[in-house]
Amino acid sequence: MKPTVLSEDIDLAATPPSSGRLFVATFCRNRGAVLGLLVLISMVIIAILAPSIAPHDPYELYTGKEQLPPAFFAGGDSMFILGTDDAGRDTLSRVMYGARYSLFIGLSATSLAMITGISLGLSAAFWPKVWGKAVMLVNDILMSYPSLLLAIIIAAILGPNMTNTIITIALVCTPPFIRLTRATAMVELQREYFTASKVMGAGVLRLLFITILPNCMAPLIVQATMIFSSAILEAGAIGFLGFGVQPPDAEWGAMLGTARQYIQSNVWLAIWPGLAIFLAALSINLTGDGLRDALDPKLKQVT
Repeated sequence: MKPTVLSEDIDLAATPPSSGRLFVATFCRNRGAVLGLLVLISMVIIAILAPSIAPHDPYELYTGKEQLPPAFFAGGDSMFILGTDDAGRDTLSRVMYGARYSLFIGLSATSLAMITGISLGLSAAFWPKVWGKAVMLVNDILMSYPSLLLAIIIAAILGPNMTNTIITIALVCTPPFIRLTRATAMVELQREYFTASKVMGAGVLRLLFITILPNCMAPLIVQATMIFSSAILEAGAIGFLGFGVQPPDAEWGAMLGTARQYIQSNVWLAIWPGLAIFLAALSINLTGDGLRDALDPKLKQVT
């Protein structure tokens, strides 16, 4: 006797997995990406809740408590888990508040660079003769300079503060977006759906931002995660050199800059903000790797 097969079972077996399920399944197969995302989410939560969870005011000076080692080392104070800085301020609280500055600078600079780069890249692909050549000429000139050197030059010209730091990093991070957007848009401009939209009378803005842009977003999202990581590293480097957020504001790069003169007497002043920058950059890069795999149609498989 043959087993009875229900029509519902046939329908369930024949139903292909949704794109959202494929994305999540592919992303979760990359354990490094999942770990990176969890670390990044933890940092964001710490940054948002820093005023509530920080054990001390990051600007409060504790006289006689300067340069204390972490509490789990000899000479430490249980009041200050990660020790204190050269002015007697709690290091743990300053690292927590530093996440607010560093992540905000990285996110703002990346968003600004992405918006500018996508706009210029799309326009360069749509009008390739004069405007496109001019945009790519300037873009190639900017990309020929080392990004950190260019950031230092711009930051020195604009002056040291957080707004100028965001503008500086955004200017440095825009060229990769321009190049990638133009390259992907040039491919999409040859597709039949673009020709059909153009024949039907769609306007320029609709063609660029509604017809073309959605089909270019997958590589741009991955690029944005990599740029986000680079933006945090460059913000730390600019702050370390004194061109970024100025003391006493608790920004990781500025904390490193203050700690460099005490690197031999109290290495812990430099370890904690440096470790925070390292973890932030690493977690974003790991998340970006997972997004790259999940957004690549060739790698989308359900196990």
